[in-house]
Amino acid sequence: MRVIPAEIPEVLLIEPDVFTDTRGFFLETFHAERYAAHGVPGPFVQDNHSRSVEGTVRGLHLQLTHPQAKLIRVVVGEIFDVAVDVRVGSPTFGNWVGVRLSAESFRQYYIPPGFAHGFSVLSPIAEIEYKCTGIYDPTGQLGLLWNDPALAIPWGVETPVLSDRDRANPTMQEALDQLPRYDATKP
Repeated sequence: MRVIPAEIPEVLLIEPDVFTDTRGFFLETFHAERYAAHGVPGPFVQDNHSRSVEGTVRGLHLQLTHPQAKLIRVVVGEIFDVAVDVRVGSPTFGNWVGVRLSAESFRQYYIPPGFAHGFSVLSPIAEIEYKCTGIYDPTGQLGLLWNDPALAIPWGVETPVLSDRDRANPTMQEALDQLPRYDATKP
């Protein structure tokens, strides 16, 4: 397994060992001890699976009352996956990192708590599975505007398919008083 810190070092790109032969392939998509040794702490308490059509943009989302780290992987298709540091006071506050993830690459993306998450679908269909360290709480969710000019994220889609909620989310500046605060004592 190879773990590569992103430009925001808390965000990690993981390239698992994949064993292939004439039958197909095998890989471990998660191993608590091995992942923890590489900076991916748990425990993970909820798994999610989403399916989206090409051009969909989901996000930017985060949980406030039950902050979540996420371990994301694509099982069908390809996405552009984005993490935005929304921790007020962080040295990288307002910065984002993005990576292409696909079923063919087997790569995973670890996004720690305090980051907003979103993705765009670059293939006809994409199915994403992700592990979360917090239970989803609809009363504690916050969304940020996917096309916030201050972030200028190049989603790679011309006319995105959006939920009504994602279309109406506030900009990061408009949500500033709701965002989590950076704590330098926490990893």
